[in-house]
Amino acid sequence: MIETASRQNWSEETMPHILVAGKLHPSGITLLRSAAGVTFDYVEEVSEASYAPLISAADGLIIRTQPLSAATVAHAARLRIVSRHGVGYDAVDLASLNSKGIALSIVGDVNSISVAEHAMMLMLACAKQLLRADRSVREAGWAWRNRLEATELFGKRLLIMGFGRTGRQLAKLAAVFGMEVRAFDPYLQSLGWPKGAVACVSDLRAGLAWADAISVHVPRGERPAIGADELALMKPSAILVNTARGGVVDEAALLDALRTGRISAAGLDVFDDEPPLADHPLFGLDQVILTPHIAGLTAECAERMAISSVQNVLDFFSGAIDPALVVNREHLNASS
Repeated sequence: MIETASRQNWSEETMPHILVAGKLHPSGITLLRSAAGVTFDYVEEVSEASYAPLISAADGLIIRTQPLSAATVAHAARLRIVSRHGVGYDAVDLASLNSKGIALSIVGDVNSISVAEHAMMLMLACAKQLLRADRSVREAGWAWRNRLEATELFGKRLLIMGFGRTGRQLAKLAAVFGMEVRAFDPYLQSLGWPKGAVACVSDLRAGLAWADAISVHVPRGERPAIGADELALMKPSAILVNTARGGVVDEAALLDALRTGRISAAGLDVFDDEPPLADHPLFGLDQVILTPHIAGLTAECAERMAISSVQNVLDFFSGAIDPALVVNREHLNASS
């Protein structure tokens, strides 16, 4: 268990002070304002430089997508809990938090539906060649419709890379569209594959060659999960969708594969650099659907994430935080 007893009874002079770094849905701020015994600073700008000067006074930090570097953590003399407004923590220097015994929490299952819907939307838009269809109407190219470039998802094969909450939600949606779904997740396979209609793929190479569409839902690693070698295994008609993280798909290799027709289309919600530069070469391809890292930013999901990330901090200081939401709990337990 995580020891929070020493922080349960805060005097007025030592009441926990929370730093909110990045704009939250108003419901999250309302929850903070209504919480007894806490104070907070709120910096709406999403950058490390904007909140770093305030970190030394913070007992808790609620953070959006901006970095939390070791240099900033070094100045966080009072910090006990960092609460991510989301489920990923690539931009957080976890080692520096561990070295100081600072907990890192994430939200629970608040965005899987939003991200799965977005992945499904990108897949549909790619299959229907949405950009080309839209342009044919706007630019008097009505005859484009006779080229029959749009395809159906019904009866097609979908490979889901990463079969966590979002992957499972996507599998349900794809099944409604009549797709045959398989999933690749070595970690989950080692624990015991969940019962259901989705078959496990143990050989990624075989799965990529089998699929008509691939949707990526894995964390960023030391190398891209989809690079030139993986793209070479896909069908020329394949669709690739990435709503996970920038760097999970090798952008240069993807660009080459699209330009040379090794795959048919791609839907990307995430990029190596965000926002991408105005002259990004993917912008010139109309078989690519691009969205601004928005898969988990529906109005409903933003509210759930804001409330959950704030509640994690409040629960931590009251000793009631769900241990399953603390990603470095084993390290904290081992060092306590």
